[in-house]
Amino acid sequence: MSALDAGRVLVVAATPEEAGHLPAGTPLVVTGMGKTLAGVATARALYERAGQVDLVVNLGTAGALRPGLVGLHRPRRVLNHDLAAGAIRSLGHDPFDELELAHGDETVLATGDAFVSDPVVRDRLAQRAHLVDMEGYAVAWACREAGLPLLLVKHVSDSADASAHDWPSVVDASARVLAEALAELLESGPDGPDGPDAQTG
Repeated sequence: MSALDAGRVLVVAATPEEAGHLPAGTPLVVTGMGKTLAGVATARALYERAGQVDLVVNLGTAGALRPGLVGLHRPRRVLNHDLAAGAIRSLGHDPFDELELAHGDETVLATGDAFVSDPVVRDRLAQRAHLVDMEGYAVAWACREAGLPLLLVKHVSDSADASAHDWPSVVDASARVLAEALAELLESGPDGPDGPDAQTG
């Protein structure tokens, strides 16, 4: 695929730290942590940039839910994991708790407002997903409503256990990988090669 127009690719990140190594001038929205902040900030940015965005890229860190998961991943499916989806279905409504994207790999991302650092919670989520974060689903929903394609680009920063609390000391390394991934994406397009260190178990 031909290179993308960098000025028409909107990058969405939860924190300044995760976007810390992006080139100056990168179209960027820093949303804050959690689904509500991410969804509202993304929706507002897309409204304000109507007609100016061809692709949204959600760059960020994620916790690995399964052993052996390291490196860079582009989840194609994302779950809203802390929604009472079963209860909503029992009331006769669709909770829209799973979204399938047009681009990505076979990795499944679970998004929720809970900061996952408990191995019991991690192992339960691992039955449905490979990675966990706090914003991906919300960004995906905002893009769905705006009719724009999204690419999720997640770098594993921890194992969704006690190591998650070390995030401040490891996020810079992830940010460097994420910046490199964006540069590659702009060169090769959303269906280009994944990072060489991506492993899905």
